[in-house]
Amino acid sequence: MQQAQFLGVLPSCSREQNMHNVLYSCSSEPVLTRRDDIVIPSFGNVVPMGSIKERQRKDGSTAYLAQIIIKRKGSKPHREAQTFNRRGAAAAWLKNREAELKTPGGVQRAKVRNKTLGDAIETYIEEDARGIGRTKEQVLRAIKAHDMGSKECGTIGSADIVAFARELSKDRQPQTVSNYLSHLQAVFAIARPAWGFELDAAAMRDAFTVCRRLGYTGASAQRDRRPTLDELDKIMGHFVDRDERAPESSPMTTIIAFAIYSTRREGEVCRIERKDFDGAHSRQLVRDMKHPGQKKGNDVWVNLPDEAKALIEAMPTKGRIFPYTTDAISAAFTRACKVLGIDDLHFHDLRHEGVSRLFEMGWDIPRVALVSGHRSWSSLQRYSHIRQAGDKFKDWKWLPVAIERAKQVQAS
Repeated sequence: MQQAQFLGVLPSCSREQNMHNVLYSCSSEPVLTRRDDIVIPSFGNVVPMGSIKERQRKDGSTAYLAQIIIKRKGSKPHREAQTFNRRGAAAAWLKNREAELKTPGGVQRAKVRNKTLGDAIETYIEEDARGIGRTKEQVLRAIKAHDMGSKECGTIGSADIVAFARELSKDRQPQTVSNYLSHLQAVFAIARPAWGFELDAAAMRDAFTVCRRLGYTGASAQRDRRPTLDELDKIMGHFVDRDERAPESSPMTTIIAFAIYSTRREGEVCRIERKDFDGAHSRQLVRDMKHPGQKKGNDVWVNLPDEAKALIEAMPTKGRIFPYTTDAISAAFTRACKVLGIDDLHFHDLRHEGVSRLFEMGWDIPRVALVSGHRSWSSLQRYSHIRQAGDKFKDWKWLPVAIERAKQVQAS
């Protein structure tokens, strides 16, 4: 390594030009500097001044790149740069930024100021002690990868967020755009007070208002699709045939029956641990139950109808009771519906069927909520139109088949 060339001792508050940069020192004592490193004694403050470079654009015009590089021994260099059409504008920007950087704490403030939305998102993901759900993390990383993710936090206004929502709305439903903005709003809410990122929470609120008015965002439409007994006959028969051809495949007849009787969501079915099953009291612990304000740690005990309890007890698994992935279950169910010509039926509709069944059996809202896990009874008001009609799943021929299929699963 080439030995550093010392420039000498600069008097207090003086400037000296060299071929690489201008060094500035303002202290009560002399400061020793050298060309390869900036040596900063405890009583001094050394700030390399900026430079302006001319660059030719493709159209033949001249651009002026104003840049500031601050090197401090033992720390990562701080860099800033902006391009101007006129040299005078570049020089004025340099003068103002140099003055700001030389104030106490100026460099630290600049480092935060230059952070991007992507930096804020990454910090949010890493620092959230409760952890965030997989879907939320995927959404935030998608936003980070978007052009807006590379914008400096202090430059993002409501118009930028609205433009982002407008772009999303071209190929996504309003409720999906709402979810994107809701996850982003969580970052805006704490980025400034927690970590000093210059994200404006008010801009986020304003953008939400505009997006609602323009129709980019909206509430999810409530699905009322329920499978008919004939459709369920076809689906269960399809998976019985598949089990004969591929006995090692996931026991979809058991999983479908459990989803109906327990009213559990797809992800909740896959997360049930043997230790979370309390057979003596016919209940189970649902970990991380879906909730708009709490994705992690929202663990809720729910009651198990007798049929759901029998299905769990038939499964010989020791860890997760249903050790399968949501992707595999969803794909298998969707393929079966496509093969059978069953239109617009989702696995999640089985939960709606299960809750509707309980009301048809004459259960009241509090009793249903103990099974479904709804915190707010108002969420169950949509079922208030259902009148008692008996249990259409009484003596359902597929329940014994589902229990027997569970017993054939290899213990794990």
